[in-house]
Amino acid sequence: MGSPATLRRALALLAVGATALTAGTLGVPAVHPAAAAGLAGVHVRPASTGHLSAVGRDAPLPTSQCVSQIGIHCYSPLQYRTAYNLDPLYREGITGKGRTIVIVDSFGSPTIQHDLEVFDKQWGIPDTQVEVVKWGDVPVFDPTNPDHTGWAGESTLDVEYAHAVAPGAHIILVETGVSETEGTTGLPEMMDAEKALIKSGRADVISQSFGATENTFPGFDKGDFSSLTGLRYAFQEAAAHDVTVLAASGDTGATDYQANGEDLYPGRVNSWPSADPLVTSVGGTRLSLDDAGRRTAPDQVWHDNWGAGGGGTSAVFARPWYQAGVARVTGNHRGTPDLSMSAAVDGAAWTYESYDPATAGWHITGGTSESTPIFSGVVALADQLAGRRLGQLNGRLYGLALLPQQWSGLVDVTAGDNSWDTVTGYRAAKGYDLASGLGTIDAARFVHALAGR
Repeated sequence: MGSPATLRRALALLAVGATALTAGTLGVPAVHPAAAAGLAGVHVRPASTGHLSAVGRDAPLPTSQCVSQIGIHCYSPLQYRTAYNLDPLYREGITGKGRTIVIVDSFGSPTIQHDLEVFDKQWGIPDTQVEVVKWGDVPVFDPTNPDHTGWAGESTLDVEYAHAVAPGAHIILVETGVSETEGTTGLPEMMDAEKALIKSGRADVISQSFGATENTFPGFDKGDFSSLTGLRYAFQEAAAHDVTVLAASGDTGATDYQANGEDLYPGRVNSWPSADPLVTSVGGTRLSLDDAGRRTAPDQVWHDNWGAGGGGTSAVFARPWYQAGVARVTGNHRGTPDLSMSAAVDGAAWTYESYDPATAGWHITGGTSESTPIFSGVVALADQLAGRRLGQLNGRLYGLALLPQQWSGLVDVTAGDNSWDTVTGYRAAKGYDLASGLGTIDAARFVHALAGR
């Protein structure tokens, strides 16, 4: 993510015919150049040669062909709609209409509108006009700059999947001029932009696919957290205006990156803003779907050759009131994630990208930079049904978890773990855990429960 969510592993491989892939066969460095941007999304474009390739596909493949030709599962937005039981909501007219999702990314993408229209046409999704807000001195896009292209890929993923889930919602893409990496770099511009949109009444849901390791903020090693807590003003503004704020939990399991943005911490750490008590942290699962989007196995915590869903306890924030019932898991600290959605690279999402003419085409992308915009769309649906902003969700989420699944729409995830690299993570278990949070959702039930309907 470090550019967007706490990932920093943007393995770009071409989705052409390929044999099964492992991290050791890709022929790419452990950290892709785009990682310098702090990306939370893992961009996977497997190439049959095993080398990094810059070419996109002319058309997406069905899941069965991805498995046979590329060696990993890949999914369309229509499969996610089936898997998360979204279609009954659309039949009720619940599309996110009248609600606004704000997506914040450094630099953005110069082709976002065109790419979304190609994406929509492929899947039969109604078009929408993306509103682009440039915040600060945003440089002219340079397709040879990996920082720019890394964030453009993130912007594309965020916009396309928020729109796919909530096709009736208005989307504002905020482009900032400073890349978020680690520590405070880039975050003041992002928080300033969010606060301004909140105060102007233009945000219902904010989707953040970025983050920085708590330990990399200045003063952390001395027990001074002020450089981090001084950035919370946007979230405090959101709480005052009933705006929901989401953040990706990260793509490196229970660990994260050091200040250089490359080397992983040898132990368990967490990231901000995911760990902020005013934010809903969205973790990652691995779905097993057939070509129609039907489950062939229960969801598991995301953990594959390319990453693992972020989760663990904060070293900065104490356990918030809404996690009192899961204190046996979190101890005295804020625990993440709160819930999880699809993020696995072996189960990646199709996106269309043309910001770099040399790489234009269809690509597959994973990471909690995927799960977060997906869930932002779900929140927009619930806002529409409720007829108002639902604001901070965490109290509602942990309250719903006390109800039977058929009433809450929360689906427990009890398999898998989020170990990554040499750091042992957390295992999924019955109830809340630090790998999947409260689990995942059956949207038709969950949206009604969240909206109080």
